[in-house]
Amino acid sequence: MARVPLSPIGRAREQVLDAASYTKNRADAATRNGVLAERRAAVAAGWGEKYAERVHAKGKLTARERIEALIDAGSQTFEVGTFVNFGRKFGKLESPGAGVVTVFARIAERWTIVIANDNTVASGSWWPLSSEKIQRAQEMALRLRLPVVYLVDCSGLFLPEQSRSFPGRTGAGHIFKKNAELSAAGVPQIAGVFGDCIAGGGYMPIISDRVYMTEQAYMVIAGAALIKGAKSLKLSSLDIGGPEVHVHQSGCADVRVPDDGTALAMIRAEVGRTPSSGAPFHCHGEDPADPAFSPTELSGLVPGDHRMGFAAEEVLARLVDHSLFWEIWPERGTEMIVGVGRVGGLYMGFVINRQGLIDDPEHHGAKKPAAILYKEGIAKVAAFSRACNDDGIPLVWLQDISGFDIGVEAERLGLLGYGSSLIYSNSTNTVPMFTVLLRKASGAGYYAMAGHPYEPVVQLSTTLTRQSVMEGRTLAIATYNTKLDDDFEIEVEDAQERAEIEAGMRAVEQRIEGDMDPYKSAAQMDTDEIVRFDELRSWMELFAQASYQASGYRRVKNPRIWSLHDLDALSIPRG
Repeated sequence: MARVPLSPIGRAREQVLDAASYTKNRADAATRNGVLAERRAAVAAGWGEKYAERVHAKGKLTARERIEALIDAGSQTFEVGTFVNFGRKFGKLESPGAGVVTVFARIAERWTIVIANDNTVASGSWWPLSSEKIQRAQEMALRLRLPVVYLVDCSGLFLPEQSRSFPGRTGAGHIFKKNAELSAAGVPQIAGVFGDCIAGGGYMPIISDRVYMTEQAYMVIAGAALIKGAKSLKLSSLDIGGPEVHVHQSGCADVRVPDDGTALAMIRAEVGRTPSSGAPFHCHGEDPADPAFSPTELSGLVPGDHRMGFAAEEVLARLVDHSLFWEIWPERGTEMIVGVGRVGGLYMGFVINRQGLIDDPEHHGAKKPAAILYKEGIAKVAAFSRACNDDGIPLVWLQDISGFDIGVEAERLGLLGYGSSLIYSNSTNTVPMFTVLLRKASGAGYYAMAGHPYEPVVQLSTTLTRQSVMEGRTLAIATYNTKLDDDFEIEVEDAQERAEIEAGMRAVEQRIEGDMDPYKSAAQMDTDEIVRFDELRSWMELFAQASYQASGYRRVKNPRIWSLHDLDALSIPRG
């Protein structure tokens, strides 16, 4: 009978890194984590306490208070899209989190996606990228078949910016297409309407399976002000589309409730009627367990300087249960580690880039840099990706990559073809895939390792992440290449021209370095969330539990009949 041969991986921190280096890395991480905490708090505050008080004065809860009341007591939420629109100005205004809160939340012992209008930011209006953020959360729910809960308190588009929110393929109307796709896939959708629900906001809850309305809620195609202007009728929005209309007359809502607390309690009960999680079944009798080595050590083991290496095995050892791992084909394509471990008792596949120097099998006795994709590593990862998809094993990609090998030999070996094979695998996989950008996410290597364009369910960045085609210094050299000698020194004699070139190179380098900031990536939705290293294990547990919760929509083989066993058997030398 085939079994998964999990083996110990990793070493105690003292055996991995000297105390001085570890302490320095931790101190650097603490500074970055402090910035992350401050910026998270700023987004969570919305437009500030004054606007929260306005919500409370109406007898309502804020969006984040509603989520806190809705989730299982003591459970952790995992926010995505926190920094959408971060640092962007719309006139004199900002839209923290694009005016919407999207989280993975545990409700009635089931993972759900909660989408809540932030009613402290322009009464929950939709800003540029609000609709894209909502759609991204809906897509996560669709891919994992997780129930969706909408907490609606939305006064429609933020009209001064309507030209950037209303039209386009992913404009506000695309939210309703996602509603329909979720419904078509049988994914439960439950909506609570707590206040304004105007125009497009009015359409969002309608396709939901259950709609609850509080006494302060209304759903209208056009609000009272517009009706008054167009038809000279003096009506309130509650008169036009309150619970009296939509629960008792139109049938567009199901249940009328007195207040926020009652609505949230009934939504919790409704989620509790959906199918329970299949994750315990897929543990195959194995209890969840912590790693043997603490995940809190990761921030000290991974240096902030992307040019410095670290032991990739040590990262895995601090993410998987008992620090046990089955590495597959360890002797081939050694720039990559691929294999299987348990997270919370559930099997997950992992792909991670090795760092530093590795042996070069093409040139006896030589070394070559890791964190680059070579022929064997590409073929190994592509085969592993396909096998995990065939076996139903969710995949986690841990990126720290500089790109593909380049040069005459790389082209002769057909890296373009092997890379295309890997891209095909990742483009056609249906198994849940998750990507974590540990540090470098460079060039086509970022694509090949299931970067955002290849539609992982979630892509995380750390505070160290740098997404780019080319580093700032390298691009500055390429930009001014005709003015440089073979050692990349300026070979211009004129002092003024030399000074202009030096200033130009500095400006290019600084601009590119700014573009690589993870907060800029998150602001424009080029990554889903920024996390601390010590949070990664908790995210892995979420990924595992959410991947295995829904049953019957994808093939999940039992571990005895994995095709990975066949591939492993064929790779073992005979005799």
